[in-house]
Amino acid sequence: MHIRLKARGATLHVESDGNEGLPALLLWPGGSCTTRMWDRVIPDLAERFFVLRFDIRGVGKSSPADDPEAQYTFEQYAEDAIRVLDHFEVDRCHVWSMAWGTRAAIAFCSLYPNRVISAALFEANTGMPDPKAQQEGQKAAREKQRAAGIEPFPLPEGYNAHDTPESVPLAMGALRKFDLAAAVPGLTMPVLIATGDHDPNLTSSREVAATLPNSRLVVFENVGHGSVLQRPDLTSRTFLEFQDALQGN
Repeated sequence: MHIRLKARGATLHVESDGNEGLPALLLWPGGSCTTRMWDRVIPDLAERFFVLRFDIRGVGKSSPADDPEAQYTFEQYAEDAIRVLDHFEVDRCHVWSMAWGTRAAIAFCSLYPNRVISAALFEANTGMPDPKAQQEGQKAAREKQRAAGIEPFPLPEGYNAHDTPESVPLAMGALRKFDLAAAVPGLTMPVLIATGDHDPNLTSSREVAATLPNSRLVVFENVGHGSVLQRPDLTSRTFLEFQDALQGN
């Protein structure tokens, strides 16, 4: 189901999948990515969760508010996420995020810990991104995947298509306005951190995992930055195994 939600001057594009009676799962997309980036894992997730995903304001099909600057903060994105949860009468949810979206998810989980059951933070990084190292790691990982007989997964159509492309860089700039390292200790829920061995975010991911006593770290072999897009099969399996462990299955 697709809906449009008004949220403090913006209009959010929101999608839901699965039965509303199932545990809720909130997805946070990667940098400059839309809800479409999750398309290849949704069939696996919707069997067990009521899946909620939304384009952050100014990205994808979500419109920005009139104020071009003040709205682009992790605090505002977290408030928007609460707007989504409240609309569907969801009190608490699981969280899954990737890369830039993990920064937004860390902020959300630290600001509203009472609304989060567990968090799967893929490619966690509390510092600034290194695009060149990300690209180099992606290339090396893909070469190793091909050598192992793993064919590339086609990117979901529209995963980086935006109605207002001029607002996307502003929206991504929220990471410069929030102290993520200070927020990490506030994540008291069970946390899975998963990052590819060819992703420069691995160093920070290890540091985040070492900070959180209620966390576990998974390192994907021959995977670079953008793990859900590169290996939707591996990432969805890892997420579901984390959920099985939480439930004692």
